[in-house]
Amino acid sequence: MDARLIARYVVREAMGLVGMGVALFWSAGRIDWWPAWAALAVMAGWIVATAAVVLSRNPDLLVERLGPRKGSKRWDIVIMSILGSTQLARYVVAGLDERFGWTGGLPAGAQIVAGVLCVLGYALVVWATASNSFFSQIARIQPERGQTVITGGPYGYVRHPAYLGAILYELAVPVLLASWWAFIPSGIGVALLILRTVLEDRMLRAELKGYTEYAQRVRDRLLPGIW
Repeated sequence: MDARLIARYVVREAMGLVGMGVALFWSAGRIDWWPAWAALAVMAGWIVATAAVVLSRNPDLLVERLGPRKGSKRWDIVIMSILGSTQLARYVVAGLDERFGWTGGLPAGAQIVAGVLCVLGYALVVWATASNSFFSQIARIQPERGQTVITGGPYGYVRHPAYLGAILYELAVPVLLASWWAFIPSGIGVALLILRTVLEDRMLRAELKGYTEYAQRVRDRLLPGIW
């Protein structure tokens, strides 16, 4: 594995983590805020776990995630750009809520449970990453890598398990941060993830050989027995 690629990956992920921390603590006006540190710990754990999985099991994914985005869909670029903005906004809103007391706090027990759900959500994303050697961060078909349909791991239960994990995090992190107002940007994020699920599923049916047959066996996109 090219050391320069690994360095680029580390720098990119570290910058994202620092940006999240700045959004939380700058808007809150304090750094002694344990829910924010908990959210950062969950994010850092996800980054480390993802790196370990990619480097040990699917090293080609590092090139895929850092390389040119050939074949990416315009609708996906738009969705991901807006999603990134809503996620940043969520942390700023939660920090302002902490500073000005709009929500007035939540029981610590509820925050701890929400933190556990955040961990479970990202654990599902890591499981999907470990199970899918074509787990790109953009919606595209990868013919140059011989992409095939993945049916193992969580893909045996739902067709888009990573989006389910991400949605679980989106819904839980406002509670961890004790901010009802943060549900507004998080809710927009959930809607965008659902839209991305629909559009990506449609793309895979149209462009990936064998996906239609897989979809007939695994009928649910996100929630087993529901949708």
